[in-house]
Amino acid sequence: MHMEYKIVDDKIIFRKNDDFDAKSILSCGQMFRYFETENGFDVISGKNLAHIFENGDNVVIQSNNPKRFVEFFDLDTDYGAIKQKLSAEPILKEAIEFGKGIRIAKGEPEEIIFQFIVSQNNNIKRIQKIIEKICMVGEPINQEYNAFPSAKVLAEQPEEFFKNLGAGYRDKFLMQTAKILKDTNIEEKQKLSTKELNDWLISLPGVGPKVASCILLFGFNRLECFPVDTWIEKVYRKYFYKGEMTRPEISAFLSGKFETMSGIVQQYLFNYFQKNKIEI
Repeated sequence: MHMEYKIVDDKIIFRKNDDFDAKSILSCGQMFRYFETENGFDVISGKNLAHIFENGDNVVIQSNNPKRFVEFFDLDTDYGAIKQKLSAEPILKEAIEFGKGIRIAKGEPEEIIFQFIVSQNNNIKRIQKIIEKICMVGEPINQEYNAFPSAKVLAEQPEEFFKNLGAGYRDKFLMQTAKILKDTNIEEKQKLSTKELNDWLISLPGVGPKVASCILLFGFNRLECFPVDTWIEKVYRKYFYKGEMTRPEISAFLSGKFETMSGIVQQYLFNYFQKNKIEI
């Protein structure tokens, strides 16, 4: 059964449980617009803002759009059942126990495209700094935060705006992609098969196979995708080895093995090995 929650006015409320841990969800590499506060976290997706905090035995998600954050945190999916099924794999049992509160968030596709172009060969603090500079031209949500700007707004920015982001070689990719996306109907792209969508994403400036796989998973909720980075490549070699493969081949192999749970498996494994800096 899915997690029991109730929406009361501007709040989602549910009891603390093993299927939701805000810090694990936010810090496992699937999103960048989150901020630690005195008593919890602020999270932004599109024009939507949520403040997550604990109140006694309850978790509270207070938001200008509670229904969006029910969807964003995928609260209607039974992660308990998923974890039970996946724990049959010994290495996954360890990873799940470590990151048992992780859930795959459902980000805004256009925003996620830009954010993961920024993310390549980059560290989290620098990624967040660049993204917040981009958001200076976004629509204000409140006195503290702006929404991530639309591709149309970004496409109107001068070349100097992108050069001043501190994004290095990625600045031209952001500028070029903005000009393409301003005339793109993302809702129509949602209707494509995962392969067709992947092919389109790879056609965008600065999007390679790994970034495309991340965008598919975190922006388009294609849970059959299995992004492969250095950590996952090492995990493959030690625990799933079926001969020498390129990273796209490893991704295809692991997607075939875990099917519609691939993206969830990837997050448990990535989170476990990367955070513990486990030597493989």
